[in-house]
Parts: sequence; structure tokens; C-alpha cells
Amino acid sequence: MLELRRATVVAADGARLEVDVEGERVAAWADVGLVGPCEPGDEVVVNVQARRLSLGSGGFDVVHCNLTRGLSGDDVGGAHVMKLNYTSLQHAVSPLEEGERELELPLRTPVAVLALHGQLRPVAWAFARAAPPGATLGYVQTAGGALPGALSGDVRELRAEGLLAAHVTAGPAFGGEEEAITTAAALYAGARRYDAVVAGPGPGILGSASALGHGGLVALDTAHAALALGAPTLLAARMSEADPRERHQGLSHHTRTVCELLLAPVLVPEPKGDELEGYPWPTRSMGRDDPLFFRAAAAAGIALAGMMPRP
Repeated sequence: MLELRRATVVAADGARLEVDVEGERVAAWADVGLVGPCEPGDEVVVNVQARRLSLGSGGFDVVHCNLTRGLSGDDVGGAHVMKLNYTSLQHAVSPLEEGERELELPLRTPVAVLALHGQLRPVAWAFARAAPPGATLGYVQTAGGALPGALSGDVRELRAEGLLAAHVTAGPAFGGEEEAITTAAALYAGARRYDAVVAGPGPGILGSASALGHGGLVALDTAHAALALGAPTLLAARMSEADPRERHQGLSHHTRTVCELLLAPVLVPEPKGDELEGYPWPTRSMGRDDPLFFRAAAAAGIALAGMMPRP
């Protein structure tokens, strides 16, 4: 069963909240697009399971509904396709696929496939530096990590800085600037609108320390969708020189497994050592300084720019 508890909002900063749950003040998050805004004093219902399990970056309570002001949602203006369908959080969206009848294939726009959301920022930064001025990069958020599009601070900052031209949430992911029913449709739309596309999961990742039971394996499905559409496709390698887990040292087993299972080869760029010259942000991943992780992602951004069709 869902571990739901009544709580009272103590402090609110947009989606970030502090709530009182059974006398304990804890951090919480509310997807404002789904449950509406929360204000101090509001009575809410929160899902406490992730915090109880101490799930690292996901270890906070999540607002399920706002009993004070969140029970007055209105019609969404003709949207009729459901996301999170057949759950208590199902909601209607207008998918970008509507009206698309004919396919014009193959695509010529290159696609970079991510294993982790943390690769998005260095990929976008390196692409912007290596691509011709004015080149545009669209982001497709897939399954594999967090599903709410609103959860990513990286996406908000990259959009504000002009390093991403769009944010589409595909498949079970939701809450982006546009919604797609399938990853294939999101890639197809992005390839027709932008000079390149980067696709991968939202923040966090599902994992079981097994060969196939992890969110990074969604890269296999995304790469196959891109290849089926005829798009030049590359895979951003997950690499580490700081992760204490042997399976992620050097080239992660996440990347190795995807490469072994792919039905057709894709480019997997290798870092050369100078990819981060001028990189303006910290090179910390999962709480550790790990420059190799970021160099490998930046190498993918550089290669993506090089795969763009030339006039």
C-alpha cells in the first residue's frame, strides 16, 4: 500500500516545502502542476515511503494531494490523453503526436542518448561550444529516473541559459513544456524542430545492482527508437574515477550492457582529457568530485555537434 500520512505545511518555497508529519518537521516536494500550490497552514497528504527508505536524492516526502486548496482542478481544455493513467494521479494532456499522419524518414538530425540525468548539463554545454552559432538542442525526458518534468533544476537552468531549446516529457514522464505518448514520437518531433536532440531520464535512477534491473537500461530502448527512425545516434558513456562501486569504475556496466544488447552499433565517444576546459560548474556527481563522469558526457556533446548535417 501507499505510505500516506496527513501533514501540515510549515514553510513553502514554490514546490519545496517543509511539513509537519506526526510531530516531525521534514522536507517535502509538491508537483505544483499536478496538485496545485501549497502554502503554510495547508493540510496535505504526503507519501513518506522514500524518506523512510532513505533513498538518497529522492529521500523526501511527496505531496499526494492538498486537502485545503487542491480539490478544485478544472477542465484542461480538450486534452483527452491520460498520463499516469489508471493511477490516482492520472491527468489529461494534449500530446504532440496529434495530427501527425505521415512519417518522413529517415531522420538526419543526430540524437544523443543519456544513461543518467547528470549527463545532461555537460552534454548541453559542450554541444553549445562545439556547434555552429545558433544551433538548437531539444531535450526529451524518458523513463528510467524521476517522471515529473518539474523536478529538474538542471532543465530549468539550461532553458534559462539558452542551452536547451525545449523540454518534452515522453512515455510515463510528464510535466514538460510538451507531452509525448512515446519516446519515438518525441524524438521524431524534436528532430524536425531542432538541430540535435538529447534524450534520457529525469533526476535519480532506479537500480537493483543487477545487470538488467536499472533505469540506465532505458537507454537501450531510446537508442533503438532513434535508430529505427534513421537518426544518427550516439550513446553518452557513463564513466567514473571516483565511484567506490567496482561495477561503475571506468566504463560503467550500465553503458557496457547497453552496448552488448544493441541490435545495431552506435557511436560511444571516449573522453580525451580536455573536454571540460572552461566548464563553469562543479564536477560533482552523487556527492563526489568525479571529473571523468563529466568529461565523458562532454565528449558526447562535442560528438553530437560534429554529427549535425552540414549545409
